[in-house]
Amino acid sequence: MKTENPISTIYFIACLFAVSFLACSDVKKPDEKEDGLLYFQNNAPGVKTGGVKVIPIETPKGTFKVWTKTIGNNPKIKVLLLNGGPGLTHEYFECFESFLPAEGIEFIYYDQLGCGNSDNPNDTAMWSLPRYVEEVEQVRKALNLTSDNFYLLGHSWGAILAMDYAVKYQQNIKGLILSSMMCDAIDYDNYAADVLSKQMDSKVLDTIMTIEKNNDFNNPKYMQLLMPHFYAKHICRIPLAEWPEPVTRSFAKINASLYVTMQGPSEFGIAGNLEKWSRKNDLKNITTPTLTVGAKYDTMDPEHMKWMASELPNGSFLYCANGSHMCFYDDQETYMEGLIKFIKAVDEGKKKVEL
Repeated sequence: MKTENPISTIYFIACLFAVSFLACSDVKKPDEKEDGLLYFQNNAPGVKTGGVKVIPIETPKGTFKVWTKTIGNNPKIKVLLLNGGPGLTHEYFECFESFLPAEGIEFIYYDQLGCGNSDNPNDTAMWSLPRYVEEVEQVRKALNLTSDNFYLLGHSWGAILAMDYAVKYQQNIKGLILSSMMCDAIDYDNYAADVLSKQMDSKVLDTIMTIEKNNDFNNPKYMQLLMPHFYAKHICRIPLAEWPEPVTRSFAKINASLYVTMQGPSEFGIAGNLEKWSRKNDLKNITTPTLTVGAKYDTMDPEHMKWMASELPNGSFLYCANGSHMCFYDDQETYMEGLIKFIKAVDEGKKKVEL
């Protein structure tokens, strides 16, 4: 009877295991490579523009064009970004490029009418929240965003716009992100007066309030005081000399007419067209999975943002303990990890997400 060599047997088993392991690895690697290629694949017909698409928008004052740019390709996840201000540009969202492509998340820059690369009618009658809601709907249709893939992310004023869009068109949205915006203008006014202003040096505050009382908003001293005493504490908690370049670039391009018409000239509350705006009573009707984001040092009350999540039938809340209004810069890891986790969970069918 022939006796098997135990060493040969062990060697044979080891080789078999190695071949099996390599075979499994070979199966997985092309998939990973293919996924990466698909994300950056652009099959749109015609001349390639780097994802830029200029969309005609019909308005009561005629047709105007708005600018969009798509980063990546994911048929299941498409995030449309609504910038704040109102009147800023898409540019301060550029930090998203350092996080979302690695996760295969497609996202879309969009300059609202009057902002950045889009047309500017120079007509204050156009600065209307209901008109902007219809503009977003036209952009959605032009970009073929549907309830199967459409995530709407609004920051600051953009979140006001996102809330109003959801109230009318939530059937088109798969996921909603409301970043750094309360749902009631009067509550925000009270927070600014009762909390934010009291954190400021009394002499600085007195000077700022005097300037506001005299309607002297063009006084250079106004911004000279606000930048170190308010913006660097509540807008972006990074030393002013080190502010991210996309933020300073966006701020330099603000449409002052749009900002003042909608928000009012003061940083301590909302006036203008949004003075009485509120969606507190409508939150319960927004059934779309929704993430609210609040930050400790924000101009918006983080407790209010947490309350909003509890009112929303499918609300989730992300708290940025080290962040301010632009917590995607000054508490970046927390913000991006939470945002990505929420989007992927909704994509998997979840309604609420623990963050």
